Amino acid sequence: PHTSTDTSTDTSTEVQPYVFFLGRCQEAIDFYTTAIGAQAEQVVRFDESPDPVPEGMLQPGYEHKVMHAAVRIGRSLVLMSDGCGTEPPAAGFSLALQVATEAEADRAFAALAEGGQVTMPLGPTFWSPKFGMLTDRFGIGWMVNVAAPQAQ
Repeated sequence: PHTSTDTSTDTSTEVQPYVFFLGRCQEAIDFYTTAIGAQAEQVVRFDESPDPVPEGMLQPGYEHKVMHAAVRIGRSLVLMSDGCGTEPPAAGFSLALQVATEAEADRAFAALAEGGQVTMPLGPTFWSPKFGMLTDRFGIGWMVNVAAPQAQ
């Protein structure tokens, strides 16, 4: 039988997205830094690993690609990598970017959409004064949302 552990009071438990960029991770980090103020807290390349990468694991030319990166976007940490060059494209999820103002939403949405594809333009919804969806130039889905004003 499956035994579950109650993690409702475990403050060390968290879920962090880990996104693979198929050789374009440094480009993505640079883009997100400019577009939405991301900050790279850690970047480790395959050729910097203290343990050698197993023979045949990497595609040729991946030696100096990003093995692991920790990128801060606001209060959130998004983990990133170039992967080994064989991962399937990102599908079935989106990163949800919560911003405080409509002006922030306009700026972030336009920046993320540059070179990508808008799937739902920014506009009012029943839950938000502005919400929109897009796929960025790296194939990553984003949902940009302004938190609804709190009732006074």
